[in-house]
This record gives sequence, C-alpha cells and structure tokens, in this order.
Amino acid sequence: MDSLFIAIVLLIGLALFFDFLNGFHDAANSIATIVSTRVLTPRQAVIWAAFFNFIAFLFFGLHVAGTIGKGIVEITVVDSYVIFGALVGASAWDIITWYLGLPTSSSHALMGGLVGAALVKAGASSLVLKGIYKTLAFMVISPVLGLLLGLIMGIIVYNIFRNSTPSKVEHIFKKGQLFSAAAYSLGHGGNDAQKTMGIIAGLLFSAGYLGKDFHVPFWVVISCHAAIALGTMFGGWRIVKTMGHKITKLRPVDGFCAETGAASTLYLATALGVPVSTTHTITGAIMGVGTLKRFTAVKWGVARQIIWAWILTVPGSALISAVSYWLAVKIFS
Repeated sequence: MDSLFIAIVLLIGLALFFDFLNGFHDAANSIATIVSTRVLTPRQAVIWAAFFNFIAFLFFGLHVAGTIGKGIVEITVVDSYVIFGALVGASAWDIITWYLGLPTSSSHALMGGLVGAALVKAGASSLVLKGIYKTLAFMVISPVLGLLLGLIMGIIVYNIFRNSTPSKVEHIFKKGQLFSAAAYSLGHGGNDAQKTMGIIAGLLFSAGYLGKDFHVPFWVVISCHAAIALGTMFGGWRIVKTMGHKITKLRPVDGFCAETGAASTLYLATALGVPVSTTHTITGAIMGVGTLKRFTAVKWGVARQIIWAWILTVPGSALISAVSYWLAVKIFS
C-alpha cells in the first residue's frame, strides 16, 4: 500500500469529519425555528432534520459539488496538501464559531480554506475568480433573498389567516412547520453535503483515481450525506439558542414562513450550482419574519455580531488554511 493511497484515505476521513462538523454546526439552521416554537423537542427535531439531510441526494443534482471541486481553485493546483490545508482551516473555523455560538457559514469557511492553501502554493493565478465571485455574491444575495421571501410569506399567510383565532393559527402551523422544516432540511442537505463531495472528488481526480473526466462517485455522495446527517443528529446547541431566541421571538406561523422562504432560496441556489450559505439564508428569513411584526422585534445588535462573523469567515479560514498548508509541506514533503 503506497503512501499516496494512505494519504488519500486519511484526507477522505478528514473531509467526512468536516462534513460531520458542517451538520453539527449547521444543525441550528435546520432545527432552531421548530425547537424554539416547541413544535418538536430538540431530539425529535434533530432526527427529523437528519433524515431529510440524508435523503436529499434523491432530489438534487451535483452542480454545487462541481463548483467546489473545480470552480474555486484550478483543479491542476489541487493536491493532498491543498486539501489538507482547506479542511483544517474550515474545520477549525467551524469549531471556533460553534464555541462562540455564532451561526457562520461552513460553505464560506471551506471556500476560504481552498483559497488560503492555493494562494500559498501557486499564488493568485490559481484562483478561479468567476466561481469565487459567484459564491461571494450569494453571501449578500442569500440573506437578502431569504429576508424578502420570509417577509413575503409572512404577509401572504398573515392576510389569509387574519380573521382566524390565534389558537386555530397555532394548531395549523404546528403541523405546517413539520413540512417547512423538512423542506428546509432537504435544501440544507442538498447544498451543504455537496461541498464535501466536491472536495473529495477533487482529491480523487488530482490523484488520478477518476480518470480523465471529473465526476462524483456514488459512494462519495452517500458517504457525505450520511456524515452531515450524523452531525445534525448531535446538534450544535449553542447556535440553536442564538438562532431560535436571540434574533427574534418566533411562533409556529413565523417558523413556517421563515423555513419556507429559506428553503426556496436554497433550492434556487442549488439548481444554479452555487455553494450558498444555509446559515445566511435562514438568518435572513428569520429577520424578515421578525420585521413583519415590527422593526424593533429583531434584535439588531445580535444581527450585527452575526454579520461581522460572516465577514470574517473567508479571511479567517483562509489564514488558518494557509498556515496549515505551509506546516504540512514543511513537515511531510
């Protein structure tokens, strides 16, 4: 068994660990609203979300995996050291922000990790600017679109049920939130699991295991969905508190509108092949629903802290990745 094969096996394990962390860190995105509205208990919610995370491969193509695998840095630059640096940078950033209770983007952490390692190895010419610009653009578009769709859903639903009693509305949307949470978890699994698929496929392609054409083997698809679903089942409870209580107070009808608006945004981004942030999307949708009640219902000080964490994600993970890549080359090459 040669050293290259062993290195690839270890890196695939590290990639699946990042995928687990992605689900663990982003569990709050899938379950915060349905837990904070008390439609499901925390344990019921993570099992519900994990199931739909796992089966998402049945509903979505692999466009996002292609973007991550060959659309952020030139595929010819990718090697085991670059993948190592990217995964360490992204994983470390997820752990740091989970500890601080900040709902940041695993997608942008992974992109920052790829960029940081590639810059150290080959300079700016190794970056695929089109893919990076598209991903960065959705850093702004996804929360804004989530906010607008959450707000629009809220306006529609509030008008339809304006003459209904509060108890009737609560009864209807406690059931409705099961469907909206499932729809959001499908979108979460469909977009986020593909990022790790792209990393593993890029590693396999660079090592010559995929032949001449870049593609994602089915075993990689299943492994990544299983890892993210397992991570979701463990739940990042620190972030659940931030998402479900600190931004604004949610009722079942609010949770339904936020999840439906966010799910619509994720489906659009996944169809376009954009590795969008599920965190940004659901946060924007929660803010949109909150502003429908009144502008001051949203705790904008908390929102400002979250936005700063978003801004720092790409450079923070890129810096950790660059240092990790440099150390790995020095020690192992």
